[in-house]
Amino acid sequence: MAHTFEIYRDKAGEYRVRFKYNSETMFSTEGYSSKSSAQNAIDSIKKNGPAAPIQDNS
Repeated sequence: MAHTFEIYRDKAGEYRVRFKYNSETMFSTEGYSSKSSAQNAIDSIKKNGPAAPIQDNS
């Protein structure tokens, strides 16, 4: 599978989510105090991301 979500702990001990494509990090989230909050972020991205509008500020 080329696309993956990865939950990890940063140096401060917070949980973060990386979204990767072929091992390249496309984006990462803010830090969360609990693993379940990081999972909620993934669920929100999956649910709301496909319909999110594109904002081009170039």
